[in-house]
Amino acid sequence: MKGIKFFYITSPKKKEANKIAEFLVKNKLVACANIINNAESIFTWKGKVKKEKEILIVGKTMDKKVQKIIKSVKKLHSYETPCIIFFDIKNGNTDFLRWIIKSV
Repeated sequence: MKGIKFFYITSPKKKEANKIAEFLVKNKLVACANIINNAESIFTWKGKVKKEKEILIVGKTMDKKVQKIIKSVKKLHSYETPCIIFFDIKNGNTDFLRWIIKSV
């Protein structure tokens, strides 16, 4: 099965993460999204090392939806440069992988 993706998005607030996740699922851009609270992020931004609590949005989608997801998340997100990244899913429970394909 080709074209199945895992995505990873960070958000500063749970309310924003829920809004993004619900939008993506309702608009059939992703099969599912999981919200993970209280991730501690350490990063460099504009020359300074920052330490922030973030919410993670992870889930599954298809390659054909990637550009629409990026565009949608950028509109809904409060960050100037939101983290929106994708990874190929090469193996897994074939029944679950078929469900992803049917869901988006």
